[in-house]
Amino acid sequence: MRTPGPRLLQFIHGVRKRGFLDFIGTQWREHGDVFQVRIGRRTLLFAMHPDAVEHVSVSHRQNYDKRASYDSVRKYLIGDGLVTSSGELWRRQRKLMAPFFTPKGVQTYADLFIRDCARLVERWQELAAAGTEVEIAEEMTLITASIILKAMFSTETMESIHQMKDAVGTMIAFADTAMTGFYLPLWVPTTKNRRYLAAREMVHRSIAAVIAQRRATDESTWPDDLLSRLMKARDEETGQPMSEVLLRDESITTFFAGHETTARTMTFAWYALATNPKVTERLHEELDRVLGGRAPTADDLRRLPYALQVVKEVLRLYPAAPFYVRDAVAADKIAGFDVPAGAAVMLSPYYTHRHPQFWDDPEVFDPDRWTRERESARHGHAYHPFAAGPRICIGNNFSLLESHVLLVMLAQRFTPRLRPGYEPRWVMQGTLGLAGGLPMTIAAR
Repeated sequence: MRTPGPRLLQFIHGVRKRGFLDFIGTQWREHGDVFQVRIGRRTLLFAMHPDAVEHVSVSHRQNYDKRASYDSVRKYLIGDGLVTSSGELWRRQRKLMAPFFTPKGVQTYADLFIRDCARLVERWQELAAAGTEVEIAEEMTLITASIILKAMFSTETMESIHQMKDAVGTMIAFADTAMTGFYLPLWVPTTKNRRYLAAREMVHRSIAAVIAQRRATDESTWPDDLLSRLMKARDEETGQPMSEVLLRDESITTFFAGHETTARTMTFAWYALATNPKVTERLHEELDRVLGGRAPTADDLRRLPYALQVVKEVLRLYPAAPFYVRDAVAADKIAGFDVPAGAAVMLSPYYTHRHPQFWDDPEVFDPDRWTRERESARHGHAYHPFAAGPRICIGNNFSLLESHVLLVMLAQRFTPRLRPGYEPRWVMQGTLGLAGGLPMTIAAR
């Protein structure tokens, strides 16, 4: 059975005119929870219902993997890191790395989050005093890049942090372009190609140098960071460590996945608070009541549940990854519709999180959706900001804890305010973003 959906020319015209994110929303409302587009010989199938998320990610996951849809990211950005690897390699790497990212495992980084954010508090105090307008997305990208580089490599110098952030940003932009198919081979000396190659060389060289430096010293002297943990990890069956190439790929993957998405989440959190003053007032009340003006500790976080509810609601309404893909490795059916082998199935947190069958007033920002009672009563796959099933993002606990800390520490001291007359335009360019950025001024509380 064929799913309904737009014809190819209609799809191309709609995406160009309205943008991918908005156009797919109109097609969902017109065609329902499952629809398809034929692009040449390939089928692109969109599935918005939570049952489809469960089908692809859990009950029929053996029919789906990360294959052709991830070729550009694999080739130009993160190699065979955990985000793009598949089959036995993915299972082995996931098993090796999982202990580092459990809720208990990421608690070891809470003090790092607090220390780094304290530096940002000092910077924002200066910005508040000067009344300077800032690009809030850049502020959040810099703090999350700093945190993940320190957690990964114990990198401390701001020069190194800026260099790595900018280089990986260049690689991400190139991989996004490559996914569209409109790019020239790397041997063509275009400005974009040269910039990408220089960025990749810088990133690969820097990681190789850190690994070599550690190899040259006694293991007992290595810092207790993620790279050291990966270098010390051994396969349970073979006793073998990760290869140098895999160490590099997993390092790039951790940096890429560990800073960009959290930076987006925090950017969108400031937008949400600026446009929902009652939520901001209630958040401030919790922070003032629990902390009484003092700096938080890691132990305070469990006594700040509303702040975490705000983070979860940001992830619902503004998920950093509004779509993700699973490639069908065998023929299947979703909601009675045929899925041929080789089809790309697009699952959408952005639209599943807005499904009116599972969310009351889905466009309303309401952290009270995340009380224990309401959360437990919900469909288990109506919410999947980090994907779902065995391939759920391994860094979800790290990201949630980091976002919780950043929100608590910054909202305790500051109230970012939108530029007068600002109107958001949500777009998808790999990840969710705001066209034109998010200009804000930082006001001290």
